[in-house]
Amino acid sequence: MGDIIRNLYEAKTHLSELVDRAAKGEEIVIAKNGVPMARLVPLEKKPKRVPGGWEGKVWIAADFDAPLPDDLLRAFNEDPIEPSS
Repeated sequence: MGDIIRNLYEAKTHLSELVDRAAKGEEIVIAKNGVPMARLVPLEKKPKRVPGGWEGKVWIAADFDAPLPDDLLRAFNEDPIEPSS
């Protein structure tokens, strides 16, 4: 399928139509003063995600969401350590 070249004014006027055409697989080149400046192309189709791909590969401890020990909690809540100059 060859490129369709449209000038900028025409592209602005018919943008919705050009986007629909690009979504169907056409490539549209947008030119300014006869010089190609941009290309309107369809997006790549993303594969549909299938849940459950990590079963048997990831283990989460039973106490994952248990409260942190006091010393570790204090370390997270203290002021950040600034690098010395």
